[in-house]
Amino acid sequence: MSTIIATLVMVQITIACVTLYLHRSQAHRSVEFHPVVSHAMRFWLWLTTGMITRQWVAIHRKHHRFTDEPGDPHSPHVFGIWNILCRGVAYYVQEGRNVKTIMSYGKGTPNDWIERKLYTRYNFLGVAIMLIIDLAVFGWVGVAVWLIQILWIPFWAAGVVNGLGHWWGYRNGETREHSTNVVPVDFLVGGELLHNNHHLDPGSAKLSRKWWEFDLGWMYICILKSVGLAKLRV
Repeated sequence: MSTIIATLVMVQITIACVTLYLHRSQAHRSVEFHPVVSHAMRFWLWLTTGMITRQWVAIHRKHHRFTDEPGDPHSPHVFGIWNILCRGVAYYVQEGRNVKTIMSYGKGTPNDWIERKLYTRYNFLGVAIMLIIDLAVFGWVGVAVWLIQILWIPFWAAGVVNGLGHWWGYRNGETREHSTNVVPVDFLVGGELLHNNHHLDPGSAKLSRKWWEFDLGWMYICILKSVGLAKLRV
């Protein structure tokens, strides 16, 4: 039971880093974190996902530029819902190799020494180190823990959020694309499935709009803001 709890805690930390650091802070500039907090999230994502900040940000910004139209890197209305649900990460990898996308939409992301020399150059080294850590802590069960860690984001973020978040659910407002809100599943992804709300106001760090919608990521921001570790930009 303790291994299950530890695994769930770790994948939720990963989700928190994606929604807070990659999405709300880097892609949309809606919140700024203390450098220690920001780098801690960068480091954790390097260990658990191998994702490169500049690539993720560029792909997401391009998604907003061409949402649900040709040019959108991962729209279920362009590629099909089952393709995105089952192979969403493949579309990220494909678009991440598009140099024009990275150059056009990845501006303003970290370009310091550690980003260039370690996080980007050896992006999958962190994932390998995480496997060693999991084996050391959990024994051979650590392989299963590690697999859940590295598959959580590809399935939930690349598949479910990008798929269901533009296919099925309710809408609080009309947008030019097909974004939807899906609750209560949004709790599993830090509030990211309040997706129609996000597309209604991409610059807002808060994704909830109705009193009964719960944005877990916004709760984290409020806690960090209360102790001086985060500040809203807009």
